Amino acid sequence: MSMWWSLRLRREAASVPLARRLLVGAMETAGVDPDVAFDLSLALTEACANAVEHGGAAPGEDYRVTACFDGDRCHIEVIDSGPGFATPAPPPDSPATPPPLTDTGAEGGRGLFLIAELSDHVDIRDRPGRGAVVSFDKILKWREDAPLQAA
Repeated sequence: MSMWWSLRLRREAASVPLARRLLVGAMETAGVDPDVAFDLSLALTEACANAVEHGGAAPGEDYRVTACFDGDRCHIEVIDSGPGFATPAPPPDSPATPPPLTDTGAEGGRGLFLIAELSDHVDIRDRPGRGAVVSFDKILKWREDAPLQAA
């Protein structure tokens, strides 16, 4: 099974639950295990919230979300046009290995650490003068009655 969708969203808080609901709906329809769906939807929420908060100089600029289900893997990418990321500082008492970069928000980049914990693979790239790309993958598990289960 393979399917993908892509959204161009305004950098507004209301866009975050829209992206999350679309992903959850696609995963429910495809038959993805609810625990995996929850992890991916929470990771997407954090990535979109980062794009909204840090993704550009002017309010209302766009950011892009793409999700792809390919076989037993889901790949999600969030691209913004903001200033990028700073060098990481792990949150206090965090056992997680931090991703290579993190945001500079008041929460100290906890969103990106959470994405790393909820995903199997994370890639965070600066695009100087053009923003940042947060992409992450997770191996899918399926419900027994999944209509689109990987072969």
